[in-house]
Amino acid sequence: MATANALPTIDLTPLREGSAADKRAVAREIDDACTEIGFFLVAGHGVAQRLIAETRQAAVDFFALPHEEKMRVQRPPAKISRGYNWVGDRSLSYSLGQAAPPDIQEAFAFGPDGAAKLARQVDPAAAQMYAPNIWPERPHNFKETMVRYYDAMAGLASTLLRAMAVGLGVDEAYFVDKFDRQASVARMIRYPAVTQPPLPGQLRAGTHTDYGIMTFVRGDDTPGGLQVKHRRGDWIDVHIPADAFCCNIGDLMARWSNDRWVSTLHRVTVPPDATPTDRISLVFFQNPNPDTIIRCFESCVGPNGEEKYPPISVAEHYLGKLMKAGHSRLDAKASDAVSARS
Repeated sequence: MATANALPTIDLTPLREGSAADKRAVAREIDDACTEIGFFLVAGHGVAQRLIAETRQAAVDFFALPHEEKMRVQRPPAKISRGYNWVGDRSLSYSLGQAAPPDIQEAFAFGPDGAAKLARQVDPAAAQMYAPNIWPERPHNFKETMVRYYDAMAGLASTLLRAMAVGLGVDEAYFVDKFDRQASVARMIRYPAVTQPPLPGQLRAGTHTDYGIMTFVRGDDTPGGLQVKHRRGDWIDVHIPADAFCCNIGDLMARWSNDRWVSTLHRVTVPPDATPTDRISLVFFQNPNPDTIIRCFESCVGPNGEEKYPPISVAEHYLGKLMKAGHSRLDAKASDAVSARS
């Protein structure tokens, strides 16, 4: 049983227009939210509502294409976040080492434009995070719209990072050179209407934490939506206002902060039988440069010098999680059964 939406709302307008004192106040709000639950709603974000609407419609139009046409841009065999994931292709619970049926969703993912140039600047392992994008021929202007959305969300994330740095007690510009070749990923997700009983333990998105620094979500407020697990143990239904995003901390930021900030379990539930409805979600996962080394901030070291985690590169952490999530361990017959239930 989930409780009512209890996430704090943080207005980012002062980060663009406010005084130094106003910006510090926002940084304190962010620190409080990330320490307590790792999730918050973002108002005053500055991303044009028209662009959000155009991006959502482009996603709807893509998912409405015939299955055979979508499969022409299917994700690479290495399961990197590029191209199309069909219903039954992935299970996010596996990223936590938990077996579960495939998630009831289809998705389209892409990374930074001009990835080939970025890939040449890092070693082959890290270069996997700069895999080339795979674009469909239709819908019209799909790539253009998605790239504009990616750039807008990267800008929002960069603004928020400056405030996060202040909240963590490091220099405001601390993150700049660690995100100047960022390997962030945008994912458009369609959770299809569930018209038959799901498999035991099956969700639209299995229980998981996110792998990177932070995630922005703009999802339809329909039954079968996002839920967050509070440290008390109860699940919170998240209702995102029409003019806001939901933002959450990922595993890398929690690790960077020595767990001062929390990467919180969340999931997307199956809607009640009486309300079989599609749900569209626009998701932006912010990741640093793949060769950035994640080492505890000096401001977050424990009282006796404790650092909970050894240093790790972004690529090593991220790709390990990604490979687990892409491994559903269901054969083709089981995958077909998942599709039949949606």
